[in-house]
Amino acid sequence: MKTLTHLTVFCLFCLPAYSQDEVIQAFKQALPSISDSPRYVDALNRISMLSYEQNTDSTLFYANKAREISRRIDYTKGIADATNNLAIYFDINGTSDLALRYYSDAYNQYTGLRDSSNMAQTLMNIAMVYNTDGNNEKAVAHYKEALSLGKSLTRDSIMSLVIYNFLLQYPQQFAADSIDLYIDKATKIAQRYHDIRLLLAIQQLKANRYIQQGQRATGIRLLENTLAEGLREKLFYMSIDIIIELGDLYSANDSAKAVAYYRQVLDITKEKNYSSYERDMTNKMYDFYMARKDKATASEYSAALVRLYREKQATDNQSGIDYITYALKDQQLETIREKALYASRLLWLEGIACLLAVVIISMLWRNARQNRRIHATLEDQYKQLTATTTALEKSNKNYARLIRVVAHDLRNPIGAINSLTGMKMNSNAPGKDGEWMQLVQKASQRCLQLITELLETDFEIREETLQKEKVDVTMLVEQAVQLLNYRATEKKQRLIIQESAMHIIQADREKLTRALDNLVVNAIKFSPEGSTVKIITAETPTGIVISVQDNGIGIPPELADKLFEPFESTIKRKGTSGEQSFGLGLYICRQIIEAHGGRIWFESHPGQGSTFFISLPK
Repeated sequence: MKTLTHLTVFCLFCLPAYSQDEVIQAFKQALPSISDSPRYVDALNRISMLSYEQNTDSTLFYANKAREISRRIDYTKGIADATNNLAIYFDINGTSDLALRYYSDAYNQYTGLRDSSNMAQTLMNIAMVYNTDGNNEKAVAHYKEALSLGKSLTRDSIMSLVIYNFLLQYPQQFAADSIDLYIDKATKIAQRYHDIRLLLAIQQLKANRYIQQGQRATGIRLLENTLAEGLREKLFYMSIDIIIELGDLYSANDSAKAVAYYRQVLDITKEKNYSSYERDMTNKMYDFYMARKDKATASEYSAALVRLYREKQATDNQSGIDYITYALKDQQLETIREKALYASRLLWLEGIACLLAVVIISMLWRNARQNRRIHATLEDQYKQLTATTTALEKSNKNYARLIRVVAHDLRNPIGAINSLTGMKMNSNAPGKDGEWMQLVQKASQRCLQLITELLETDFEIREETLQKEKVDVTMLVEQAVQLLNYRATEKKQRLIIQESAMHIIQADREKLTRALDNLVVNAIKFSPEGSTVKIITAETPTGIVISVQDNGIGIPPELADKLFEPFESTIKRKGTSGEQSFGLGLYICRQIIEAHGGRIWFESHPGQGSTFFISLPK
């Protein structure tokens, strides 16, 4: 049987010597008179913690209510206490995995608050869960950490409870001549805070000590007196452990008395609806009678055990409480809250990007209007200069195109920023923050460089405008995939790189990256969720070939001839998640690749995917 002494420090040592029921009722009656929200949350958390001996469902109800209000008013201490109470609820109900999860969350929250007392308390509770699961190594390690942390506390109330549970479960971890000193220390702390519950629990330790030292009669008498006092105080969980210990002490030489104690435990568990304890105790009775070869009585308890498990199954089915589902949904809600928090902190980054786009487009639009006015004036004054008029008309068209080019090519880097922002919400690993911010910086730099090029260019990309250098194609592909992987993750897709060897060519790094980005973004856009996009590099006798392969919606034959033309309305199809298309990306890709002396083409089967190829000379 496990020790059920999961108490939170915020109220463990400040309760007067009243019964548990009286304290709970006092807190409930005080709720309507409390107007201060943090005080209201504290009262809810106290009721939640105190209710576990009477009704574990109340523990869950009040803990959830306290946490909900705490989040609304941003009361961090209330959230930590409520999380700890949720851990107690799952611990009592035997769901150790969830108990460990919420205890760990509470420990991290208390650590953020620098609440050393409650940090020691959660470490102790984690140790008790490991003890129940049979993981003694981890249990002892957490007890020692709690004990070490408790030594530095100015408010040492938690130390009495840590010492008590550690001694009760692992007395062999203490030197024989130091056990009495630790018991005496725990007693003095409990007396200082007038904690009747813990004083009675320490009496159990003293009784065990008498028995270990050969004073069996004295130890049993002290256990019986402690039991009587515990029942008077309605401390049933603690009393059950004492009753079981008394039964075990008598089981070897007085089976009738042992059975009487065991049945007393069963009576309490049935009266208080401690179903988990009732099942454990029924199983213990079955083992007890089987060891004495009383198969008839053992059979009765076996049947009772089957009935209890069936009742538990029926109750679980009817209650609608699925612990795993509850925890998953709770984790999902927590993730959503974290996303909202990070989104608000990173909103300024998106605002700057949007403002930058608006300023650039505004400048270009103003220049276009100015050129139209100049054109009208020149047309009125110099009608004979037909060549000049034609040049101005072409300039106007180029400016109109330039505006749309800016709007299109800004989508990829700014989209990368948005994707990175979204993915940052899902990670709790601090080590990745630097990597993400580097990627954000790269995307922003590319955005600025692209805008600068567009302001200086005459729109046509020719070989003489390229700034060639030695480019490692393998590294270039890896960098592009690293930047766009977050966008693929939003659609649960995977980007896979397949390469034969390292390839070095002379190329304009930034423009080649733009072309590759456009192809990968199109593959993501027109592929369904959960699919895979492959980027393959291969060497040929004359150069290299980069292919981007997807298993998306494919390209109908009637669109094949128009795919690389700019602003074709017939090729502006929406992506698989409704993404907008402007019919410009492949046109830009063709200009860049042809300026490098290369070739771009594709193969596609509607409904089965497409593969785009880039061939570049060495």
